[in-house]
Amino acid sequence: MARLRMFKLGGYLMTDFITSLTTTSWFGYLARITLTFMFWASGIAKLLDFPGAVGEMAHFGLNPPAVFAVATIIVQIVGSALIILNRWTWLGAGMLGVFTLLTIPIAHNFWTMEEPFKTIEFYVVMEHISIVGALMVVAWKAER
Repeated sequence: MARLRMFKLGGYLMTDFITSLTTTSWFGYLARITLTFMFWASGIAKLLDFPGAVGEMAHFGLNPPAVFAVATIIVQIVGSALIILNRWTWLGAGMLGVFTLLTIPIAHNFWTMEEPFKTIEFYVVMEHISIVGALMVVAWKAER
């Protein structure tokens, strides 16, 4: 009986600890920075190596490549900033969600590939869909 009480007590303490952690403002910022890392880091990298960004767009057949590079940088950085700052979060999440979905037929079209690349890109697409789901949660739970 005492062992059961200790477990319950430990469960309550753990719940209190997790609640106190996840309700802090810094945790929210850390979560939003982490969620958007793949976007803002990519946007900054493209900004720092604009010729490389243009080459990437050309590689995927996007014309004019410079315009697509600029649009990608804007979407990735502005969308991330809106989420991180929790301002118009729904818009930032929508920007990044649509962007992520559009990359699937453009850059990750696994259905046109041969193995082993087909399987590798399939898993990348599954990860992209999961990120879109996380962005949907962010838009749903954002402060309005």
